[in-house]
Amino acid sequence: MSKLAVRGNSHITFIIGGSLGLSDEVLNRADYKLSFSKMTFPHQMMRLILLEQVYRAFRINNNEPYHK
Repeated sequence: MSKLAVRGNSHITFIIGGSLGLSDEVLNRADYKLSFSKMTFPHQMMRLILLEQVYRAFRINNNEPYHK
């Protein structure tokens, strides 16, 4: 994420797919694809997991402590 910021990308959009995944149209438009697991998670839980990972990335990039 820090590399994106250095390149001047100030907007990042995360799309969380449903239990059947995402359409080919959406996948083809993506600049980057990220998979947390082959398992299926409830949508609200996946939002929380994604938020926690983004928070963790910012803490690590700023050399701030983050629990393990």
